[in-house]
Amino acid sequence: MRKKRQLKMKKVGIEHLEQYNQLLRYVFQVTDRELHEIGWEEKEFLRDKSPVLEQADVLGWFDGDKLVSQAAVYPFQVRIFQTTYDMGGLTGVGTFPEYSNQGLMHKLLYKALENMREKKQLISYLFPYSIPYYRRKGWEIISDKITYIVNDYQLPKNKLVSGEVERVAVESDQVKKAYHRFALQTHGAMLRDDLAWNEYFRWDIDDLMAAIYYNDAGDPDGYVLYWIADEVFHIKDMVFVNEEARSGLWNFISAHFSMISKVIGNIYTDEPLAFLLEDADIKENISPYFMARIVDLEQFIAKYPFKPDTGHREWTFTLDDPLLSWNQGSFTMYITPEGKGELIRTAKRTQDKIDIQTMTTMLLGYKRPDYLHKIGRLLCTAETVDMLEDAVEQQTPYFSDYF
Repeated sequence: MRKKRQLKMKKVGIEHLEQYNQLLRYVFQVTDRELHEIGWEEKEFLRDKSPVLEQADVLGWFDGDKLVSQAAVYPFQVRIFQTTYDMGGLTGVGTFPEYSNQGLMHKLLYKALENMREKKQLISYLFPYSIPYYRRKGWEIISDKITYIVNDYQLPKNKLVSGEVERVAVESDQVKKAYHRFALQTHGAMLRDDLAWNEYFRWDIDDLMAAIYYNDAGDPDGYVLYWIADEVFHIKDMVFVNEEARSGLWNFISAHFSMISKVIGNIYTDEPLAFLLEDADIKENISPYFMARIVDLEQFIAKYPFKPDTGHREWTFTLDDPLLSWNQGSFTMYITPEGKGELIRTAKRTQDKIDIQTMTTMLLGYKRPDYLHKIGRLLCTAETVDMLEDAVEQQTPYFSDYF
């Protein structure tokens, strides 16, 4: 008779790299054949994943010496309405099927969030393999991905710009400089360090090309990352700090007219491309992309930049969080005329209710208070809705990373 499993939660270190990799590949069904097709050998794959275990906070359940369940948290940073927040990027989540339905992942996620709170990582992002699952754990959709197809005859006509486009190496410092300038002024965007860039390029660095738009002062105002295959111009991502840079990059793409039959690309914000084109009859497909959850609302609100107003504003509400006790209960939120917020636990009785999922998507600007109120996700008075509409910036997050 097989003896009962003795499971223990502990940190996953570099010495567990091979097991971490095996569990990851099993859960996400990455086969040897797929690795070989993109030119990866097993040792390369293992080596490439080692920064995760060296720099991330990785927790796992062990059955004796065997790693059976895991979750990794990257130490990232994001911009939220011109304010930099430390962000816990959740990834590598998985459990071997024979160990499922024992609450292992629930406990791992709780511990991971507890560690994020201690490290002042006040918000967590993730790419969901199951939106319903992560919603039940407190995450909510905060960004979209729009995929578009533009035929060659629909490409925009050349526009006069003062700068110029130059092709550069994909991993050049100029690409990173252009992105950093863009990210600093873009709500929701990742501030990429070496670890973030490594994750961003993990699967397609060999195929990619890069072109940078330089303004007349020589500053990199944007870039397009792309590859060309079978007469299709594929855009991985395009960033720009102003409209002139956008026009300059599209001039560069349109210059490939004789080489391509169409352009297929991605936009990671809520701005459809069609309106900007003379021939707007293009195909665009929108789908949810990343999810987020506020880790500690009290600390998050203390940093959050509300819009200034003439007077003091306050709101008393009951907050529900399916995982974290410190986010549960009744609170009063105070906002100064300058836009400084403060959240204080209270014993006041209130009919106003919101959960952490709705609070997250509202404060990140993905869905407006008025809409959330209409669909029953935000329970409050019409006056409170108006106050929140005025207090929260009207801008949806941009997020093009993947980890």
